[in-house]
Amino acid sequence: MFDLRDLYMQVIVDHNKAPRNFGVLKEYNHDADGYNPLCGDKLHVYVHVNDDEIIEDISFEGEGCAISVASASLMTETLKGKPIADFPDSFERFQHMVTSDINEEPDEEKLGKLAVLAGVREFPSRIKCAVLCWHTLKSAVEDSHEIAKTE
Repeated sequence: MFDLRDLYMQVIVDHNKAPRNFGVLKEYNHDADGYNPLCGDKLHVYVHVNDDEIIEDISFEGEGCAISVASASLMTETLKGKPIADFPDSFERFQHMVTSDINEEPDEEKLGKLAVLAGVREFPSRIKCAVLCWHTLKSAVEDSHEIAKTE
């Protein structure tokens, strides 16, 4: 029988093997580095926010575990085309989802494709892998010159 755990694993594998929005943007106005010292994940996030304050384009590059890469891939797919003003709410929703009780159903309506990453809650040591890209994007849009870390 097919269950959410199977879907979680399939999405992780798919986005790890073929990450969406991977590579350096030709034109960006925000960027930041991220590092997860626990497992060595390293990411660089690039963002182009247009004059209308819309995330016109977003990408990432780097190397990391399957969860880190898949999370970054799903994050970029989800946020591209959205107002930058929506990012803090998206960040908080994602953070809540991956750190909430394992029996709490994710809000699929608000989280969309990201809801599949709720499965990371079953592996507490991997939560930092899933949130690294979000912390890195936060540093980028805040124009922080610090390396985003999950510690």
